[in-house]
Amino acid sequence: MHTHKPHDSDHQEPEVIDVSKGYETTDTRVSGVVVFIVSMAAFLVVVAGAAFGIGMLLNRHMAKEDGPKNKWAEPVDVRPLGNLPSNPALENKLGELAQRFPSPRIQSDDGLQDLADLHAREDVLLNNNSWVDQSQGKVRIPIERAMELVAQRGLPVAPAVDHAPLMTGDYEPKVTAPLTNGFVRTGYEQEQSQAVDKTRTK
Repeated sequence: MHTHKPHDSDHQEPEVIDVSKGYETTDTRVSGVVVFIVSMAAFLVVVAGAAFGIGMLLNRHMAKEDGPKNKWAEPVDVRPLGNLPSNPALENKLGELAQRFPSPRIQSDDGLQDLADLHAREDVLLNNNSWVDQSQGKVRIPIERAMELVAQRGLPVAPAVDHAPLMTGDYEPKVTAPLTNGFVRTGYEQEQSQAVDKTRTK
C-alpha cells in the first residue's frame, strides 16, 4: 500500500551552492543579452530615422517660408577684404554717440544724483509760479501760497453721507498725527545741502 507523507510538497530541500571556488560557476543566458542588444540597436535606428525625418520636414518648411534663394541669402567670403583700416573720425563720432547714449544709462552712483535732480525739478514746480494751461489761464502757484489760501478759505465740505452702523469689532479710524506729503530728502541730498551751507558760511 502506497503511503503519502503529509506536507512533502511544501518542504523542499534547499539548493546546495558550492562556494569553495570563490566565484560564480554558472553561466549567464546568452539569449537574454542578444535580445537586449538587438532591441537597443533597433530602438536607436528608429529614433535616428524619426529625428532625420523631422529635420527634413522642418528644413522644407523653413525653405518654403524663406522663399527662393537670392544673392542676399548666399554666404560671402570676407577674407579677401582683409582688416579694415582705423578711421579716427569714425571713432570720435562713436565716442560722441556713446556720451549721448539715451537713457536709461548705467548709473555709477546708485542713482543718487538722478534722485537729487528729480527733487530739484520738483522744487522748481513747488516753489514757483508756472503755467498749467496758458490758453485757459490756469497757473500753478507756490505750495506755501496754496497752503495759506487753504488756511484762509478752508476746503470745500462734502455733503454728509449716511454711514451704516459699524459691525462688531469695527471702529471709526482717527488721525492721531498730522499728515504730510511724504516728501523727504535722501541722505545724499542732505550731505550736499550741508556741504553747500558750510561753503556759504566760510
